[in-house]
Amino acid sequence: MLLDADLAFLYGVELRVLIQAVKRNIDRFPADFMIQLTAEEYHSLRSQFVILKLGRGQHRKYLPYAFTEQGVAMLSSVLRSKRAVQVNIEIMRAFVRLRQLLASNAQLARKLEALEKKYDAQFKVVFDAIRQLMASPEPKRRKIGFLVRERAVKYRRLEIDPRR
Repeated sequence: MLLDADLAFLYGVELRVLIQAVKRNIDRFPADFMIQLTAEEYHSLRSQFVILKLGRGQHRKYLPYAFTEQGVAMLSSVLRSKRAVQVNIEIMRAFVRLRQLLASNAQLARKLEALEKKYDAQFKVVFDAIRQLMASPEPKRRKIGFLVRERAVKYRRLEIDPRR
């Protein structure tokens, strides 16, 4: 699913223009083409961005819309610009590549299961190693804070005479 603000940016139109075009053609966008996020979903999504713009008029008045692949395809016919058609083609290609990637990974997993059933326990270690290689790696977490790369200054200790 893609958010309306992201699509407006890609299509090169203002967000209000995109939403206005959708509302004027609302019968082209059934529930499986487009949904409006709930307040809870929007709050969760907004908290993911961490940094918010400051100033009057920088935040949305209304909850955002999210479009499925079919909704994105319908948007190009509603906006009717050459850029909308080109962007739509690229988005459709991205969805197709994503589906191919998911299908190839699923096919590989099925083949591995078939081989595992066919051969006995002596190859279990090999199959486990292959599964670990297929698993997506955990993202490396960056350390929080900063690193000081200068030498520490040594202070000399001042001896105080207690008789003074």
